[in-house]
Amino acid sequence: MIRRLLVVLFGLLVVLQVSPGISSDSLLSSLATALALSVINLTLKPLLLLLTLPVNLLSLGLFTLVINGACLALAAGLVDGFHVAGFGSAVLGALLLSLVTLVVNGLLRKEER
Repeated sequence: MIRRLLVVLFGLLVVLQVSPGISSDSLLSSLATALALSVINLTLKPLLLLLTLPVNLLSLGLFTLVINGACLALAAGLVDGFHVAGFGSAVLGALLLSLVTLVVNGLLRKEER
């Protein structure tokens, strides 16, 4: 759980450097956002994916990006000091966050072998 939180935090820090529409006031607010996003991804995201399954199938899975953006925007709304400019920025940030966490998790799995 802690490793997952650190991977999400690292991903958020990368997104903060790359995405112009996402900003954070401090490292503490980024950590709080990573925690909120982890909880949202564990609890709310599976329910959203289940409820939007028909739309997700019709869009060949691309609607998952919208759900990820909504989860990032929700996490930013819950944490003071972490700002997302708009829904487009949230979707772009979620896409970048997904790519970074995918790469980092892949590298960590290689080290475990």
